[in-house]
Amino acid sequence: MGLIDRVIGGSAAATALGNAAVGVAEVFTANATKQMEASQAAYIAALDEHGTEFQYLRPGRFDRFVNGLNRMPRPMLALGTLSLFIYAMADPVGFAERMVGLAYVPEPLWWLLGAIVSFYFGAREAYYFRNRAAPVSPLLPQDENLALREWRGAGSS
Repeated sequence: MGLIDRVIGGSAAATALGNAAVGVAEVFTANATKQMEASQAAYIAALDEHGTEFQYLRPGRFDRFVNGLNRMPRPMLALGTLSLFIYAMADPVGFAERMVGLAYVPEPLWWLLGAIVSFYFGAREAYYFRNRAAPVSPLLPQDENLALREWRGAGSS
């Protein structure tokens, strides 16, 4: 260790040389620690900003109205589909005329309607999928071995 100290010029020079190497390396690749710290700070800032949006617990009249509107599409689609069946039974000729009119709707417009409905219900499904509760499994004693217990039970029968 003394030889290296003499060649480089002491521990202060070795430290300076190491810092210089780190500085040169950071030019070519980012410092992972600093990058993680910056991303964590950005994440905390985003959470704080999001939290200030929901600091008031009681929604106003407009918020309740918009929440009610957001709950309308699914029941309206379901009831609308059922009403089409009722309309087809009550007035088959009128229903057939309107279905012929639907045949004139261009195919790209059907694709657009399908995409809108799929994204609406897909986003809703994804929301509930992400926020589902984890299944709770029964806790077993730490020293219990299920395979050994089964083996012992098979030997006694």
